[in-house]
Amino acid sequence: MTGQLDGAGVDEVLTMGRVGVDLYPLEPGVDLASVGTFGRHLGGSPTNVAVAAARHGRRAAVITRTGDDPFGDFVHRALRGFGVDDRYVSPVPGLPTPITFCEMFPPDNFPLYFYRFPKAPDLEIRASELDAPAIASARVFWATVTGLSAEPSREATLSALRWRERAHPTILDLDYRPMFWESAAQARKWARLALESATVAVGNLDECEMAVGTRDPDRAADALLALGVELAVVKQGPAGVLARTPAGEARVAPVPVTVVNGLGAGDAFGGALCHGLLESWDLRDVISFAGAAGAIVASRIACSDAMPTTAEVTAVLKEASRA
Repeated sequence: MTGQLDGAGVDEVLTMGRVGVDLYPLEPGVDLASVGTFGRHLGGSPTNVAVAAARHGRRAAVITRTGDDPFGDFVHRALRGFGVDDRYVSPVPGLPTPITFCEMFPPDNFPLYFYRFPKAPDLEIRASELDAPAIASARVFWATVTGLSAEPSREATLSALRWRERAHPTILDLDYRPMFWESAAQARKWARLALESATVAVGNLDECEMAVGTRDPDRAADALLALGVELAVVKQGPAGVLARTPAGEARVAPVPVTVVNGLGAGDAFGGALCHGLLESWDLRDVISFAGAAGAIVASRIACSDAMPTTAEVTAVLKEASRA
């Protein structure tokens, strides 16, 4: 999985973890048993974050693995099409590239069906095959709790976080998917170990409850800071976002939109968060920008294909300020 492009330089945003192909119904409000047509899209949360960052002009790359199959070829083509470096994406013979289906029942019911059997290739990322210098030197590194759910990906993820030596921003997306774990307690054990090497934690209320045992936004933010991160970001859905550092906080209300598909909004938020942190914006501006990016994607069907440009996000923020 190591590699280097001529003149590539340092990655601005380097993500690691899940990848796959999303097959989303083109008919919102229809159950999978009745859907007739689907759209094919690049998927996987950290992969989408890299795409989102690239849409803001960031030099982005993703560390992941696919099957040695046509869908794996699609992943490479899609990444390149989005301007995301694919040099850290390698195949795993014998394991299929994962497929994910969803149902869309707006505004808040979007069941996901993961086909990651017998094992997802992205859980076969190995520490010995990683480019440690590239991970250490990336301006932003983004890893996920899902990457901790099985070996050898678990040790690879923990190793990558440690190689950062707490360089900021080193981001852990709490990304808790219960179907990938034996229990929330098991996920909490590994998430808390990973948080020791992170400087930023990002999660919704369910994910914060997994990590620190509370759904109360203020208590969750304080608990994450107590574990050593420099920035805790607690996403609260319709209640907006709380972001807290040891020096202060920002509370940002959501941008009103008509929700079509809530999936992918968090990834758009993540890519925009990386962009804002790299720009060294004021915390409120970073979270407002990220929230608006997430709202835009929530108003669209796809995830990766729906990631907005900086200009689109800025326009939405200007319109919201007039309301």
